Amino acid sequence: MNIEEFSNYCLSKKATEATFPFGETTLVLKVVGKMFAIVSMDSEIFSISLKCDPERAEELRERYSEITPGFHLNKKHWNTVDCDGGLGDKFLFELIDHSYDMVVKGMTKKEREILSQNE
Repeated sequence: MNIEEFSNYCLSKKATEATFPFGETTLVLKVVGKMFAIVSMDSEIFSISLKCDPERAEELRERYSEITPGFHLNKKHWNTVDCDGGLGDKFLFELIDHSYDMVVKGMTKKEREILSQNE
């Protein structure tokens, strides 16, 4: 997976936008204004930070060397995933889906209404 495939996949999800709130080299993907994926565009290694269920986050870190605690993020809820390693695209898409779903699950009723309007 490369950054173009990643961003296209994320932007294909309902009510998703690409933003640069931390400067022009940090791409942040949001659903209804809430972050679910972060990419540093000036890094030598293509990696993404994704939200994750805390128990699953620990399991993934133990199982895959490409998955580490979220860089500059709450390490309980975020993982950083090296996309240049041995993880397949299908698995990476599953991790992105999980992050998106975690954010949607935590939305308020009003935010869910906004999300449903974007169908």
